Amino acid sequence: MKSAMLWGLGALNVLLAAVLINKYVPSQTAHAQAGRPSDYVMVPGQLNGISNGVVFIIDTSKGELSAMSYDDTNNTLSPMPRIDLNTVFRAGGGVNVGGGGTRGVKPR
Repeated sequence: MKSAMLWGLGALNVLLAAVLINKYVPSQTAHAQAGRPSDYVMVPGQLNGISNGVVFIIDTSKGELSAMSYDDTNNTLSPMPRIDLNTVFRAGGGVNVGGGGTRGVKPR
């Protein structure tokens, strides 16, 4: 009886040790198509009502535009809300040049 109980406890300890080791061993999964880091274009500029310069940031991978300005009084960066450029470009139509008609065609 004692021998069977000792063997059972030994098998349980081996099982628990295997579960513990399996939890901390990294898995061997492939991450081939993981998202790549974004490409950023940063352009300095000026805005009305802001005394300091502004840095416009375009995330070319996600199609987002944002901006940041440095606040001298608080010594902090002030972020501005992001704009989704895909929706802006989808919503825009053609540009009306010259107040009427089509460019290069004389109105009647």
